[in-house]
Amino acid sequence: MAQTYLTTDELSSRIKYDSRTIRERLKDSVLLEGVHYIRPFGGRKILFIWEKIEEDMGGIHPQVFAIPMANGGVCHG
Repeated sequence: MAQTYLTTDELSSRIKYDSRTIRERLKDSVLLEGVHYIRPFGGRKILFIWEKIEEDMGGIHPQVFAIPMANGGVCHG
């Protein structure tokens, strides 16, 4: 599977957050190194992995909340 790598400015335009907010508030608290972003060649530059961010935002796999019932059915909420 090919991954889409984005700079902070490119990510900013996709998720409608300011670049500074991404760098100072989201990075390392919500967006984790090795999961949501990488530092290629061990440098300072950060590249965000769009597919992982989109997945965690709920764009690809919306989570379904269901409680199993004794009769085999499920309660949705």
